[in-house]
Amino acid sequence: MKIIKFICIVAFLGVVSSCNDGFLERYPLASLSPETYFRTEAELKTYTNAFYGNFPDVYDLFHNGPVAGDDESNTSLREEFRGVRVVPASGSGWDWTALRRINFFLENSSKCTDERVRARYDGLARFFRTWFYLEKIKRFGDVPWYDFVMDQNDERLYKARDSREVVFNHMMEDINYAIANLPTTKHTQEATKWTALALKSRMCLFEGTFRKYHGLPGWEAILRECVSASDDLITNSGYRVYTSTKDKVYQEMFVSDEPNSEMILALQYNHTIPLRHGLNFYTLSNSYGRPGVNRSLINSYLKTDGSRFTDTPNYVKMQWYEEMQNRDPRLTQTVRGPGHIRVNDTKVSLPVLSASITGYQWTKFVTSPADDNSTNVNDISLFRYAEVLLNYAEAKAELGDISQADIDKSIKLLRDRVGMPNLIVADANQNPDPYIANQYPRVTGANKGIILEIRRERRIELVREGFRYYDIIRWKEGQLFERVWHGMYFPGLGEYDLDHDGVIDLVIYEGTSPPQVLGRQYQKLGEEMILENGTAGGQILTNSTILKKWDENKDYLYPIPTQDRQLNKNLTQNPNWPLQ
Repeated sequence: MKIIKFICIVAFLGVVSSCNDGFLERYPLASLSPETYFRTEAELKTYTNAFYGNFPDVYDLFHNGPVAGDDESNTSLREEFRGVRVVPASGSGWDWTALRRINFFLENSSKCTDERVRARYDGLARFFRTWFYLEKIKRFGDVPWYDFVMDQNDERLYKARDSREVVFNHMMEDINYAIANLPTTKHTQEATKWTALALKSRMCLFEGTFRKYHGLPGWEAILRECVSASDDLITNSGYRVYTSTKDKVYQEMFVSDEPNSEMILALQYNHTIPLRHGLNFYTLSNSYGRPGVNRSLINSYLKTDGSRFTDTPNYVKMQWYEEMQNRDPRLTQTVRGPGHIRVNDTKVSLPVLSASITGYQWTKFVTSPADDNSTNVNDISLFRYAEVLLNYAEAKAELGDISQADIDKSIKLLRDRVGMPNLIVADANQNPDPYIANQYPRVTGANKGIILEIRRERRIELVREGFRYYDIIRWKEGQLFERVWHGMYFPGLGEYDLDHDGVIDLVIYEGTSPPQVLGRQYQKLGEEMILENGTAGGQILTNSTILKKWDENKDYLYPIPTQDRQLNKNLTQNPNWPLQ
């Protein structure tokens, strides 16, 4: 999509662009007249190609917003987690530009007399309208539903917000139309029937579980739609879990610049255009927030025999080398472990604490050192088969209708590829994991154990792919954002041989810096590194001087901007946000 549609999008946006404000702005129709356009398949395709620009880019997925949730710390802390959000004057996601372009197309596509062609591209437009509104209800809840083009003089522009129930029903109509009319040929750069089914699976899981845990009606029917859409894709699409050598298969999927068997739709990049991204730089630079993986995620990975790491006595005081041994292979293909060698490199790379605030450094999506200067071209999945498998299992579990056969057709496939034992429903429900249960106190009932295990699997498999924040939102577990976030454990000041190769790699000191030895890392206690118990050691504390705060009464939704409410007096504010 980022390759073959790039030129079309850039050229076409020069025709359709206009002021990007909070309302549904007018097009320069003198430049694009519906009387002379939208008559051929080529014209419909050219116009709708621009819709792909509505997807998030690498910066959005990894840095612009709180999408990492409690999986990652960096040197700053998002305002969402500090409880200091205020009602903005404008913007903040309350933008309708993309919707007007979609509706403009749908009002004019009838100029094309080929009904088959028109239905296909109407299906694509309605796919993107579904995407647009999913992002809106995730952020704001109730929003106005517009399925026609308006200008600033149209009184209908100033309508009240529609309920999320009304909006979601319209979304279901749109996505079902897209499923029925988009092509069935798989394509990683164009939306197809299978992409639409994946979107339906995603949106129904979000809305169904949001309603369940936030006490809203209708969640059961929506989760059944999630199960149906997921099952259709699993059974009929031909996608399959990507397999290779278990010790590298998971990492391979995220460093490749070629599509794989489970990639449904992706951002794809290319050196030739050139179209590149800077994910290596964002991840590894010591000047870009020092992103580090939080220890609660590290603790969530099982041992290779399927037993729980957090059942190990005194696991909290395990140091990096010990805790990385005999774990789910996805752990050391997601973060740096002992013996890690980067793609197309020959030397072992230890975690660099000056570039990771927790000490745990990301490996997922990190490519060759040659790409460190913002020249990555590895693909970034927007939809992949693994998500649909997880959606299926979670929806079945939340409905209380999950069987071992359901796990065998979903989560077992993800575990098989890395050589992990299968998840057994009866065992999980008989003995729920207290560590995971402590994270999700709202999970109760006969299926508590299997729901917790599916959440563990989802967090591990989909980590760093943009899901975690809104997973916590839909599960109503915002309290996780208030918890202390930890990094590696160190018993105190001193010299450390991190990888047990007989060579000192790290020195933790206080006061004056010791004489520097080439090849060693130095961390000053109290400044570059904060340990729970100071010189007595402990886990690294991140953002230790910043208060975390989550308001259960308002923080699950964002506020409506002030200027938009002043322009449209019918817009109500979200609960417990200032009315301003």
